[in-house]
Amino acid sequence: MSGNSSIPVVMVFAGTDPSGGAGVQADIETLGSMGCHATPVITAVTVQDTVDVKRVEPMDAALVVEQARAVLEDIPVTAFKIGIVGSVEIVEVIHTLVLDYPDIPVVLDPVIIAGGGGALADEEILDAMVNLLFPAVTILTPNSHEARAFAPEADTLDACAQEILEHGCEYVLITGTHENTPTVVNNLYSEQQLVESFNWERLPKSYHGSGCTLAVAIAGLLSHGLDPVNAIYEAQEYTWETLSSGYQIGMGQCIPNRLFWAHGNDDESEGEEDKAERG
Repeated sequence: MSGNSSIPVVMVFAGTDPSGGAGVQADIETLGSMGCHATPVITAVTVQDTVDVKRVEPMDAALVVEQARAVLEDIPVTAFKIGIVGSVEIVEVIHTLVLDYPDIPVVLDPVIIAGGGGALADEEILDAMVNLLFPAVTILTPNSHEARAFAPEADTLDACAQEILEHGCEYVLITGTHENTPTVVNNLYSEQQLVESFNWERLPKSYHGSGCTLAVAIAGLLSHGLDPVNAIYEAQEYTWETLSSGYQIGMGQCIPNRLFWAHGNDDESEGEEDKAERG
């Protein structure tokens, strides 16, 4: 067989999650749902459950490079998605890798805080991400807590976005799940201005792996050739559906049901207009 498959290939830099809710497991499920092929490069092994992350063990940076190069020299990759990085050294090698492929879009989910509140990155890692990865990023997808961590002097989320964009990101999507608002408001910024606000029904539960799901869905849709704004909107639609049909299998957060479409539910839900308003 030739290497000219019509199935888009997304390389994900991600950590393992033994609970199956986030990280590389979330990426593979989501990309399968997007009609993409995932090529996962493991950056860290984690000890976590649906409640919190208990331990993170970064991979050796040289092994991260070897994993990625083996695939990149064999398979045409159409998008990169970066999740947990684990160490400054891994940030440095990912930086080198993505610079070698400047035409491939990069989606970065800046995983620095676990869903249970535990820290996943120190100040050195944050600085390395800002200085090395942000300038190469097509779409950055921080939640509001992460946005404030990257722009601690900013007094509003709008100001956070402006400061983050100054580091070279093309688009910044700040998600508002953690904000005290009636609906979830996700704001998309580019070229130092607000591009669009997306309002989504706020669901009553919390979810393990929602950020991974959103970011990698965006990468999958970019790999299908969608422009960034439409990819971002459609990825939010998909993610909302995974959350609304999520399930609780442990004692902590719910797991997004990333294969909701495969479970034979033919009932029509309310119209798309009732689920989301594009502001």
